[in-house]
Order: sequence, then structure tokens, then C-alpha cells
Amino acid sequence: QVQLVESGGGLVQPGGSLRLSCTASGTIFSTDAMGWYRQAPGKEREFVAIIHIGTSTNYADSVKGRFTISRDNAKNTVYLQMNSLKPDDTAVYYCNVQRSRWPNVLNYWGQGTQVTVSS
Repeated sequence: QVQLVESGGGLVQPGGSLRLSCTASGTIFSTDAMGWYRQAPGKEREFVAIIHIGTSTNYADSVKGRFTISRDNAKNTVYLQMNSLKPDDTAVYYCNVQRSRWPNVLNYWGQGTQVTVSS
């Protein structure tokens, strides 16, 4: 079992910063990809960032240059540092773990943490 719990969300002003954390209660392997998705009201869940083995990363165009994803496998934790936040960043942010079991891929999700960017 992999259970994920997000934390660090809250209310911030435009231009502010937040750091989200996601801690797994189960075992996370170094080969697991760990990422963040978000869902704004009335919209589909969208990709935000992912970090793979070797710490290679990918980001959505909307957050490039503002968000940074990192992980600490010893702590079973993935982080999302969010800077220069915009009102459009308002969403529920979900942690994701992707585990490859050839030829299948398993996905695990947290319950989400609310991020609200407003003045």
C-alpha cells in the first residue's frame, strides 16, 4: 500500500510563495516517479510537475520558472516549492506516485491540499 498525505496549502497573496509537502506512509522506491497535479474549480485535473529517477524533472508550461519539485526518498517525501504565485494557481493540489511494474504502471494519489492565491 502507498498512502499519500499532502500538506502546506493555504491562503497567500499574489506574488507570494508556498511549499507543499507530500509524505508517503508506505514504501516509496527511488525508481518511483513522484509528482504534483492540480484541479481548479470547474476544471479537469492537470499536470503540474514530476520528478523521476536521477532527479530529472518536467513542468507544465504554466509553472515553469516559478515552481520547483524535489524529493527526499529517505523521508518518503516530495516537495513543491511555489514562487510568484498567481490567482490562476488557485486549486487543490494532489500528490502522485507512479510505479512501473512492466508492462503496467500504477498510480497513487493523495487527497489534496487547497492552495488559494488571492488579495
